Amino acid sequence: MAGTAYLILENGTIFEGEFFGAQGEITGEVVFTTGMTGYLETLTDPSNYGKIVLQTFPLIGDCGVIPEDFESDKIALRAYIAKHPCEDPSNFRSEGDIWSFMKERGVIGLCSIDTRALTKIIRDNGTMNGKITSKPPTEADLAEAKAYFVSDAIAAVSPKEIAKTGSGSRRVALLDFGAKQSITKTLVAKGCEVWSFPYDTPAEEILKIKPTGIMLSTGPGNPEAPENKGIIETLRALDKSGVPMFGICLGHLLLALAKGHSVQKLKFGHRGNQPVKEMSTGRVYMASKNHGYTVIADQSSFVNVNNGTCEGLDYGNSFSVQFRPGGLGGPLDTAFLFDRFIERMDNYATR
Repeated sequence: MAGTAYLILENGTIFEGEFFGAQGEITGEVVFTTGMTGYLETLTDPSNYGKIVLQTFPLIGDCGVIPEDFESDKIALRAYIAKHPCEDPSNFRSEGDIWSFMKERGVIGLCSIDTRALTKIIRDNGTMNGKITSKPPTEADLAEAKAYFVSDAIAAVSPKEIAKTGSGSRRVALLDFGAKQSITKTLVAKGCEVWSFPYDTPAEEILKIKPTGIMLSTGPGNPEAPENKGIIETLRALDKSGVPMFGICLGHLLLALAKGHSVQKLKFGHRGNQPVKEMSTGRVYMASKNHGYTVIADQSSFVNVNNGTCEGLDYGNSFSVQFRPGGLGGPLDTAFLFDRFIERMDNYATR
């Protein structure tokens, strides 16, 4: 029997439920995701570093644990909240259940709370911090929740060494801010040789491999954090090289800052699947999202249909989007953007 668990939000609201997975105390930024599938991708997505992630869909873990679907080898999120995590999954690919998986990895889970009520609080008040504890929360717990903040997020999830994957005539330099593994898999499947670089690699070292394209990956944290100034300067230097760049999510935000745009934090972010409109064609696509910031721009290549925020920018040689093209666990509507990147790489290579 799982032990009693409590969540206290920084506004003082308390939820009582039960632990699943590991038990203990943890503090983080509480966010919600509306995805009905892809819980394994959510658990293993480095972009969730520092987050306590709430699943609005109540039934989580029915397909068990499938390592082939992981987006990284580690779990970056602080804790995981689900209404009804499944203890007895059924899937021919399953290699275990989510309860055991999270316990083995030391990941704290909270279940059996009113996830709908918690989601409404975040929607009304905005993203806020929270603390999960095994004892009724005290004023000290509330103070700890209020004081929490994420720093050095990219450094925590970016690889420490350069790595090469795949082979092909197209050489892609992947600047890894906490990349989902599916990005590399997609590029390799399309005939690319992918070189993954740590976030703090100087521009001149990246350009030494003579890339035909540069991929700016997904990742966690505030793009305007002081520790990211060096990355932005690197992107400015890479931009001057003329090599086509393709930014996704955090890569999109950092490239926008390097190009002189500004960003702002959204009230509760976009996590899950939402519609985006391509302005040049008028077509609407469903896209997989996991972000808490947006770019302020006059002319966007894609916009969010729900609230009109920027979902993409096209700079001619380079471009970026605020969603995951062909994001696993979500729709594949926008997977064609990888082909668009390849087309620009080929045009660059034949100039």
